[in-house]
Amino acid sequence: MQKYIVIMAGGVGSRFWPRSRKRMPKQLLNIFGKNSMIRDTVERVLPVADYENILIVTNKVQKALIEEQIPELPAENIIAEPRGRNTAPCINLAAEIISKRSGDSVMITLPADHLINDEKKFLEDLEKATDFAENNDALLTFGIKPEYPNTGYGYIKILSGSENDGVWQVDRFVEKPDIETAKGYLKSGDYLWNSGMFVWRVSVILDEIKKHLPELYNDMNIICEDDRFYTTLSDIFERITPVSIDYGIMEKSDKVWLVPGDFGWSDVGSWETAYQLSSKDINGNAIHGNTLTIDTKNSYVHSDKVFTAVIGMNETIVINTGDAVLVCPRDKSQKVKEIVEYLEKNNINGLI
Repeated sequence: MQKYIVIMAGGVGSRFWPRSRKRMPKQLLNIFGKNSMIRDTVERVLPVADYENILIVTNKVQKALIEEQIPELPAENIIAEPRGRNTAPCINLAAEIISKRSGDSVMITLPADHLINDEKKFLEDLEKATDFAENNDALLTFGIKPEYPNTGYGYIKILSGSENDGVWQVDRFVEKPDIETAKGYLKSGDYLWNSGMFVWRVSVILDEIKKHLPELYNDMNIICEDDRFYTTLSDIFERITPVSIDYGIMEKSDKVWLVPGDFGWSDVGSWETAYQLSSKDINGNAIHGNTLTIDTKNSYVHSDKVFTAVIGMNETIVINTGDAVLVCPRDKSQKVKEIVEYLEKNNINGLI
């Protein structure tokens, strides 16, 4: 059975403002190492599927940039949504395209902007998941073994006693908890971080979408049967309701299984996360670009375009992109999204 990789790359990475913008979002930036995050995501899965079987679902603004960063991909494998409608429409669209191309296949769905340090272990766990999906009518996700009581992730509770060759049946999904609840999850050992990575056969996910989101299923089927693909796509995306794959399918299906993952995963969801994952100097600072720090400790400073000096700061995020500057305490980095919301509300488009 053929294997396809679907990479979801339509987000804007608002918590990484001001570096992440609509035209150059987080997944297209070099945050760690020499490549952009989406380039790393593609290269990571090449042992599983070649370029012909890798699809990237993005948006009209980012399509050309992805074509430039990953020229090996066939042009028809980079699919531009006319507007963001969350993950369920994205996944439904990709599943229909794969079904029309190759019939029933194993579909591996990944975000474009996650960090995975132990790629060998990741590929081993991915093989376990694809083998299970090929032989069972199952929707598989990866649960990340929590290292600390994180309140920024959703959690997945496994069903005790349901283990089947290293794969566990899912009991339920839970929303981001408060700190005391997260401590309880960590202590119990039955809860794992929700990674947003999935493996299933195309026929299984389409059947579940048809069951739980029938209107979406019918719309996507129309799109993929129509010779005027992008014209029809635009018309339908105007009217469909945004819905996540977690809320629309995974929380409702009785076919959900989980592979516990321990491969150095992070969703790199904020500048604080970037700080934690970066190498530090003797003062605990993560420094990038044309910068100088004096009497500054445990801070993240990034400035590629202009010289930036930081004096007497502790546990601070400083990002200077030339046209915008962000300064905030590290423990407030989740609030960066509110800046983007302000800029959008006031139509300050040049900065988003």
